[in-house]
Amino acid sequence: QVQLVESGGGAVQAGGSLRLSCATSQHTGIIYGMGWFRQAPGKGREFVAGISAIVGNTRYGDSVKGRFSISRDNEKNTAYLQMNSLNSEDTAVYYCVADRNLMKLTTNPNFWGQGTQVTVSS
Repeated sequence: QVQLVESGGGAVQAGGSLRLSCATSQHTGIIYGMGWFRQAPGKGREFVAGISAIVGNTRYGDSVKGRFSISRDNEKNTAYLQMNSLNSEDTAVYYCVADRNLMKLTTNPNFWGQGTQVTVSS
């Protein structure tokens, strides 16, 4: 069972920044790609960013390109999502996800965290 634990959500003003963290077990951190989805009120889940296990290839959703950055620390088995230039449309519950397959990671990942709320006020 893959366990993903998110942290770092909260409230921020428009134009501000937040960094989300997702911690997992050593086994998962080595072989699984990790990423983030989000779900805004009344909307479906949206892919935000993903990073592959070893090489660290990254993918981003169109709405966050140039503003968000995903990274991972394999020694700490943790993935990070740095979010800059936040606006009200970024308000959502952010979910950490994991999957062995990078393509599947960006579309329908197997494993999900509990989610953390990000609220951006204008």
